[in-house]
Amino acid sequence: MPEHQTMSAEEFQNQYLNDQETLDLEDDIGSETEFATDHSDYANLHSELEEAREQLFSIRDFIRFAVTQLRNYDVVVAQGTNDEFAEAAAIVLHSLSLDWAANEQILDCRLTASEKQAVLSLLEERIAERKPLSYLINLAYFCDLPFYVDERVLIPRSPVAELIRQQFYPYFDINELAKPLGMTANEQPAKFYEHGLEVKQLSQPERILDLCTGSGCIAIALATRFVDALVDAVDIDKGALEVAMVNVDHHDLGHQVNVIESDLFAKIPAENQYELIVTNPPYVDAAIMADLPPEFLYEPEHALAAGQDGLDLVHRILFEAPDYLSPEGLLVCEVGDSEWALSQAYPDIQFDWLKFALGGHGVFAITYDELMEYRELFAHYVQLLDNAQ
Repeated sequence: MPEHQTMSAEEFQNQYLNDQETLDLEDDIGSETEFATDHSDYANLHSELEEAREQLFSIRDFIRFAVTQLRNYDVVVAQGTNDEFAEAAAIVLHSLSLDWAANEQILDCRLTASEKQAVLSLLEERIAERKPLSYLINLAYFCDLPFYVDERVLIPRSPVAELIRQQFYPYFDINELAKPLGMTANEQPAKFYEHGLEVKQLSQPERILDLCTGSGCIAIALATRFVDALVDAVDIDKGALEVAMVNVDHHDLGHQVNVIESDLFAKIPAENQYELIVTNPPYVDAAIMADLPPEFLYEPEHALAAGQDGLDLVHRILFEAPDYLSPEGLLVCEVGDSEWALSQAYPDIQFDWLKFALGGHGVFAITYDELMEYRELFAHYVQLLDNAQ
């Protein structure tokens, strides 16, 4: 569905999150984690919240208060929002059924007693449970679109969103749906951001693959930008695919997005040739997995962990991708903090690491020709993985 027709967060939740026939969440997810407010770390939390209830009045007041509390209690903010201010604004505005990017003019509006209660209850839950906000409210945004999420899937946060917005310009031709990022200083429309993609301006892709789709956010965002393309959304995990199907239905894209259960390329028909493959596979190495903050422990471990160096799946993707990629196609792969490990594994390959205006790293682009040129190197690592099993 075109972006201007998407529902608000409130409409999204009303239509989908209360539909128990579609989502039997209690059975799928399990019981909630108990509050930790009796722990000594939270001894003052209740009194601080009560003081806020009595002395604060406006939306601006409560956003400022929430920022302070998130910082005081060392809440980790990195899953769907990028800093404490964005997280605080989301907590307050969502509790008030307002858009997360609310107009500045409403920030001095006063809250009723029940609205204060709603805001402070959600803030307390976020602090005390250390549970990511998107799991608490079953809502995340990606490419300006709302998505249902729960603990069966990672919370959307890939910098690939920037590439999708501008239709991977200048590798592919663009149309009116492609969006430059922001405005210039003199309020003129910005030019398309130069992420570092090779200049080709090929015809827009007719078939696109989102490998390791999770919630389906990347596949769905791709479908809204490339409206004439068929998009296959692939994941090995049935629970994740159930979430993805909810999101495909919500955005009314069942005619365009095909959800496939497959271990990477295993069940993808060999005749499928994609002009664009986008993949955000598990890529967290063993050292980082052993030291994750509490917030990240709510996310499915198998969607994060990828062996000692974080590259177990990436090696296989690089080796198998050219069998499914068109000769003029592009593979875009996110490896995050495993960027260094990938460069060390393949010192003879100059990966095209992309740049991002809004932050992010560890995303590279590689063409069909490059994948074929280095296929023996990729095969070597796949063989090592197979021998180790």
